[in-house]
Amino acid sequence: MKNKTSRAKSMKLKKAIAASLAISILFSFTGCGTSSGSATTESSKQEDTSATASSSSVDPNEKLNDLYQQENQIFADHKNVWDKVFGFMSKNIDDGSMDKNYADFLANTIEANKDSFSEEEHATLSKDIETIRGIEEEIMKLEKEIAASDSSGSSSSSSVDSTGVFQGFKGKDLDGNDVDESLFAQNKVTVVNFWFSGCKPCVEELSKLNELNDKLKEMGGEVVGINTDTLDDNQDGIKEAKEILKAQGASYKNLTFDSDSTVGKYAGNIMAFPTTVLVDKDGNIIGEPFMGGIDDPSNYDQLMKQIQSILDQK
Repeated sequence: MKNKTSRAKSMKLKKAIAASLAISILFSFTGCGTSSGSATTESSKQEDTSATASSSSVDPNEKLNDLYQQENQIFADHKNVWDKVFGFMSKNIDDGSMDKNYADFLANTIEANKDSFSEEEHATLSKDIETIRGIEEEIMKLEKEIAASDSSGSSSSSSVDSTGVFQGFKGKDLDGNDVDESLFAQNKVTVVNFWFSGCKPCVEELSKLNELNDKLKEMGGEVVGINTDTLDDNQDGIKEAKEILKAQGASYKNLTFDSDSTVGKYAGNIMAFPTTVLVDKDGNIIGEPFMGGIDDPSNYDQLMKQIQSILDQK
């Protein structure tokens, strides 16, 4: 098993929450799908959560991984109704919602769309959310514990600057070629799209992003993709991402890098996928992130307006 960092694991959890599990099962080797022999009752999940969190002899990162698996299993057990919930998660996510217990975020999403669920579905979601709430509380405790440990060991573990994320960037493209901050310096604006292979909305917008890249090239800009399954030189993830990009006719550059880097930490805090940001020549993120696919006309128009406003300032 790969020895992943807690932030990379956190990224996996948030990806699973943000996307349709049905597509995760189709596209991911180790994603959120459930096997026929892995059915688990909610009560046993809660007991496992308590036991995992209280065992001081277990590495905190391993505890986190176990909690993430428990939470992902909940979504898989009731996939159909949770797919409906995920469908309502798009661009209408504010920064404040990301600071809450994720169970509250899910509950608010369901409440805002309660007329879309039957009584039986609502009852199922309510029970799941209470289980998730307990898991999230344990996750928050462990993340604080790990963060404190990291910060005491290295000053580089300080919080991520949400603007200068790509300053000093170092990584590779999916063919293994070195890429650095000069990629951004040569563009008037760079559109960076965060996605992962099991995210249906992410995959569906790839062809539109390729069209946007062709258009931006004429305007002095570029589209760059970051598939979070490919971080830390994950060869399985890179292979799968390249296959998906090819199938969707997307030829623009996609990048991989260390999940412990500044941009890796930023990616680990993304709550919903796909997420798109605009980056200036100095590696600074401009404006607010765009949540949801740009294959939606309103999203595309909004993105183009912001791109044009940046270009007009040059």
